[in-house]
Amino acid sequence: MRVLLTGSSGWLGRYLAPLLAQNGHDVTGFDVVPGAHTQIVGTVADRALVERAMGEHGIEAVIHGGALHKPDIVRHPRQAFVDVNVTGTLNLIEAAVAAGNDRFLFTSTTSLMVRADVRAGAGERGAWWTDEDFAPLEPRNIYGITKLAAEQLVRLAHREHGINVVILRTGRFFPEDDDTHTAPIGENLKANEMLHRRLTVEDAAAAHLAALEAASTIGCDGFILSAPPPFTRDDAGELARDARAVIARYHPDAAELYAAKGWILPKVIDRVYDPSRAERRFGWRAKSDFGSVLAALRHGTPMPFAHDPDYVSPILAQERHACTS
Repeated sequence: MRVLLTGSSGWLGRYLAPLLAQNGHDVTGFDVVPGAHTQIVGTVADRALVERAMGEHGIEAVIHGGALHKPDIVRHPRQAFVDVNVTGTLNLIEAAVAAGNDRFLFTSTTSLMVRADVRAGAGERGAWWTDEDFAPLEPRNIYGITKLAAEQLVRLAHREHGINVVILRTGRFFPEDDDTHTAPIGENLKANEMLHRRLTVEDAAAAHLAALEAASTIGCDGFILSAPPPFTRDDAGELARDARAVIARYHPDAAELYAAKGWILPKVIDRVYDPSRAERRFGWRAKSDFGSVLAALRHGTPMPFAHDPDYVSPILAQERHACTS
């Protein structure tokens, strides 16, 4: 299948593009900055460029992974988010429909589910158990707002034109340090997040491949992508009071392994992402989970997730270079 992949120079793109190629797909990378897997350099907000890319490369399916993200809020005006995340998505989905494509994948984010009360912490019944039916959706920033708007645009295209649409709301998989949390930091925070809101970039890429190949049987649906949590909904109340006790029931040696590393387990967990619909509908389940973290601690092997505090996204690197030139 001839696939147009936006965001091909980014963190997900550098794993997804080769995975698609290894599985027999002909990938055309499209990104605002150059990269090893990028053939078209430009913005998806440029409708003429999008249409030209679709025609010249005979595109049969689109995976739209490119976007302005939450860290970009401090560097870009809101209009830029509308131009890239909303108008860019409209350009791509309409070009896909015009080209007769039968499938369109949209990489979204669990961030749009974090409304003000979720951000404030656990609810009255305990940790927020967030699956695809979680509502109402009231994104807290321009990033979430524009991603939700883009989701609605592709759903509209499905209703009006019948194109198969798969929306993938990914949990965290970035390699750099968190831009808001200061404790715990680094690998310890990422390890904790594997309990309830993180997945590896390799698993994120594998989910996109599986969704692409199953899109014709899905029709139109949205999915949360995250490592499978060891918890159940029945644990929600206790997770908000004493997460360590819950973790100990499922992983009795977690506290000892963490202590040997000098790490700390979370005292409370205020929300859990449930990725089970993806497994039910198209057979994807993350290969790495919190058990993988503990196995790495137990055997002294590398963590299953990437951690690079010095990682800089290609677009930020380009902006910094422009400022110093």
